[in-house]
Amino acid sequence: DPVQAEEEKKKESKEIEMLPKTHEDEEEEDEMSEEDRKLKETLDLLVKEVMKEAGDPKQVGLQKSALDKLRDQVRSSTSSMTSVPKPLKFLRPHYKELKENFEVMKDTANKKLLADILSVLAMTMADTDSQESLKFKLLGSDEPLGSWGHEYIRNLSGEIGTEYNERVENEKKVEDLVKLVDEIVPFNMKHNAEADACDLLMEVSLLDKIQAHVNKDNHARVCRYLLSCADYVSEPIEYTKLLEIVCEAYRKCDQLPDSLRVAMKLSRPSLVTELFAESKGLVTKQMAFIVGTVKFPIGDLEDEDDEELLELIGNEPLTELYGTLASELDVQEAKTPEDIYKSHLADSVSNRLQASRPAKVDSARKNLASSFVNGFVNAGFSKDKLITPKGSEWIFKNKDHGMISAAASLGMVYLWNTQVGGNEIDKYTLSKQVPIKAGALLAIGICCAGASGAMSMALPLLQDYVEDSNDTIKMMAILGLGIAYCGTGNQDLSEDLLLPVVTLEGQSMEMASIASLALGMVFAGTANEDVSAAILDVFLYASDTQCNDSAAMYMCLGLGLLYLGQGDACEPIIETAEATEKPISKYLCLTVETCAYAGTGNVLLVQKLLKAISEHIEDEKTNKHQAVAVLGLSLVAMGEDLGKEMIVRSMDHILQYAEVNVKRAVPLAFGLLSVSNPDVSIIDTLSKLSHDSDQQVSQNAVLALGIVGAGTNNSRIAGLLRQLSTYYARESNHLFLVRIAQGLLHLGKGLLTLDPMLSDGLLMSHSAVAGLLVLLHSSFDMKNTLLGKRHYMLYCLACGMRPRMLMTVDEKLQPIPVKVRVGQAVDTAGRAGKPKTITGFQTHKTPVLLAHGERAELATDIYLPMTNVLEGVVIVKKNPDAVDEED
Repeated sequence: DPVQAEEEKKKESKEIEMLPKTHEDEEEEDEMSEEDRKLKETLDLLVKEVMKEAGDPKQVGLQKSALDKLRDQVRSSTSSMTSVPKPLKFLRPHYKELKENFEVMKDTANKKLLADILSVLAMTMADTDSQESLKFKLLGSDEPLGSWGHEYIRNLSGEIGTEYNERVENEKKVEDLVKLVDEIVPFNMKHNAEADACDLLMEVSLLDKIQAHVNKDNHARVCRYLLSCADYVSEPIEYTKLLEIVCEAYRKCDQLPDSLRVAMKLSRPSLVTELFAESKGLVTKQMAFIVGTVKFPIGDLEDEDDEELLELIGNEPLTELYGTLASELDVQEAKTPEDIYKSHLADSVSNRLQASRPAKVDSARKNLASSFVNGFVNAGFSKDKLITPKGSEWIFKNKDHGMISAAASLGMVYLWNTQVGGNEIDKYTLSKQVPIKAGALLAIGICCAGASGAMSMALPLLQDYVEDSNDTIKMMAILGLGIAYCGTGNQDLSEDLLLPVVTLEGQSMEMASIASLALGMVFAGTANEDVSAAILDVFLYASDTQCNDSAAMYMCLGLGLLYLGQGDACEPIIETAEATEKPISKYLCLTVETCAYAGTGNVLLVQKLLKAISEHIEDEKTNKHQAVAVLGLSLVAMGEDLGKEMIVRSMDHILQYAEVNVKRAVPLAFGLLSVSNPDVSIIDTLSKLSHDSDQQVSQNAVLALGIVGAGTNNSRIAGLLRQLSTYYARESNHLFLVRIAQGLLHLGKGLLTLDPMLSDGLLMSHSAVAGLLVLLHSSFDMKNTLLGKRHYMLYCLACGMRPRMLMTVDEKLQPIPVKVRVGQAVDTAGRAGKPKTITGFQTHKTPVLLAHGERAELATDIYLPMTNVLEGVVIVKKNPDAVDEED
């Protein structure tokens, strides 16, 4: 009856009016504009219409038109959400009754429509963790999600992630959720929200689906975001899968150099070979340069231009390009150690007083220091003022074992220049004096470090000496091979040459340990089973006295280097070692484990190491492993800024509360955290520690200052080291280390770096880490190594030396000056739009030097680079569509 219906309507409206108005409602109504009041009334009427029971078709039609209008109101307001839209605000009081009404509605198209609207309202009105927005969406219609706007999609994505994980835990079906995901991901990718799409797919473990949506326009943003997420993935399987997806995405979009970097991060030689087979022309050459810089052990290439590629991978052109860099920057002039020490600047009253007294420093030690400094400063320049001039008697100004390092410094001066260096060094191998001959063999290895292409002279020249009857000569030949082929995985070295030496039968522990170390360096990060079995045998058959030998740590490190970055592949080795009761079994286990997780930031391992450090062990023979744990903290955290900050904080606690034997390793750990990166806070801490009352703490701090400033010419560190040279003028051991640190600071006259992180921090060079670890492990026992007769271990750093340059070359690989901007790198992962990748830049012409944390980009469009990461040697070609004009 229409009259009755009209009366009921009035009654209802009276009831609504009779609801007591709160003070806030009154205030809000007073403040409301005319437009808002109209909107509120319209919405109230629409809600009322929706709430009516729809019996006859006419009423159903009215209800549908009310729902349509309501939907249009909500939809028009949610397209952009800077504040809570008005319709959502005014519908808030009705949310509960709409929900109740929904429960009693019949299953019709209108019910689905209401579900859609409720799903959007739930975004701001539902209780937290209720997932009502998703619940209503699943009950709603099939209309496109995108029409409700970005904010709704983001909210829904979050709820899908939570719901998915709950269902997987309870083993329920998830097909309906996957269907929604398949609709949301293309929408996000189309609207530049790649990060949201990746997040959602990672949440529901379907990241493979991203491949279908990656194209030339968005691949850079997707891959950059996924790579930055990789550091925070907890499971190794997920981590590998994520990198494989990135590698494939780059490959699909024809960005082979970027794909190559990820393949090397995955440690997949087979994949690297595949990428080389796919690439053509200049891109192939560029990839060869990248592999050469990282010194990645690559399989056989299937290419007719094999020889040229192998030359590039073996860094053959490096000498020439390094020479160009030196002449462009005008630093060809050879320097003497005195130019580095700058004794006249350290001149003070106390100095003059000391000069008038007879000095205790023996000249042999002073000359030994000068040999190292001379080698480091003139590294790679092929000329100096001490040892290369004709008729030089410098080697003979050193005593016995000092002659080894003096002769070996020739290898540093001729670094990478195998043609000239080979002839110059060769004449010393004929010397009748054993130390000089041994030093010359080591020099050959150093000279070939990093330049170990097919034409490398190290193997043919040194292999005959591996079986020499004299132990010193034999040992230097083995170490020389280790340095020359570090990280290359060269099979010729293992089978017949070095593996037979890894035994205790008829030879000393020192010989077996050095051979183990050399093999560990050559096969760094390959987990080679034959080598690991041989080294493990030596460990298992060694007696307790042999295990306590100061050289035994090199055997442990050799085994550790084999598993560098290999993660859980090291577990069988650790289990075997833990089962033995050897004095060094803990040292071995921690060395292998920390190497295996180097650069991963593995939180569980960090906790385990902190626990090992906190134990109080008085006995010096059984607490050696604690130093490895301290160094391991840095090794695990390196290359990742957040982890690095946390470890620095932990180190401060260790310095305050730990035992003195643990404290001694802290400066070395600081050095490893910040290689060739003079971080002010770390320099200050090391400066304090260099005056510590404990001798070993201060000695390690001095050396660490050299590592932190390696190749940077940092004036702050230079000043500190000059002060220390005065402070320790009467302490021959300390002074020796101050000189070494000064030599490292001016490494290659400031053109070289030891930083193991490459490609914008994406890759870690195994050979560079290996060189650093040999030096740092040697420093645990300074007295018997660097300050005893094993000072030549310092030369292991040659494995990781590389020019910190950006050099652009043309198609014929000839240097060509190009304008570039160099500035501090900015992390742009997940940022909207096209953010600047560097800040505070300066414009230079190549070649330029890049410090730690700096990035370069081309400042002109005249040339196109063959790779997106500009560092090392970059091939450029003319851009046919260039807008800029050439200068």
